[in-house]
Amino acid sequence: MDLITLITVNVAMVWAIPANHFKLINSKKDKIMKLITAIIRENMLDLVREALIEAEITRITVSRVSGHGKQKKEELYRGKEVIPNLIPKVRLEIAVNDQFVDVTVDTIIKAAKTPNGGQVGDGKIFITPLEECIRIRTGERGGQAI
Repeated sequence: MDLITLITVNVAMVWAIPANHFKLINSKKDKIMKLITAIIRENMLDLVREALIEAEITRITVSRVSGHGKQKKEELYRGKEVIPNLIPKVRLEIAVNDQFVDVTVDTIIKAAKTPNGGQVGDGKIFITPLEECIRIRTGERGGQAI
C-alpha cells in the first residue's frame, strides 16, 4: 500500500494517508455543488425570477427577510423623518451543480442591478459549498437530486 505522509504545523502530529484516498477525493470534483444565496430588493424579484427561468435555472427558494447594510431608506412617520433599522429584502436560495454557478450569478447580477450602473442596496450574492443534496421522494443524492 502506497502511503503519503503529511506533517501538520504542529510537528508532533504526523498523518499517514493512503495514496488511493486522494483519488476518491478528486473523483468527487464532478459532483461539486454550490448554494447560491442572493439578497435583493423586493421590487426586483419578478425580473430576477424571469431572467433565471430564461437561463434554465428553474428551482429556487424565495424568502422575505429584513436587514440592513449601507442602504438607508428614509420614511415619514407622524410627520417626522425616520430611518428604520431593518429594510425589507428578498432572499433567493438556489442549489446548483458547479457548472451552473457562473450562469446563475451573472443572471442575478444583470437582473437585480438597478438601471444606470446600480445603487447602494441592490443586494449581495453569497456562494457556499453544498455538502449534500437529497431528494426526499426518491432518495436520490448529490447533483442528480438538484
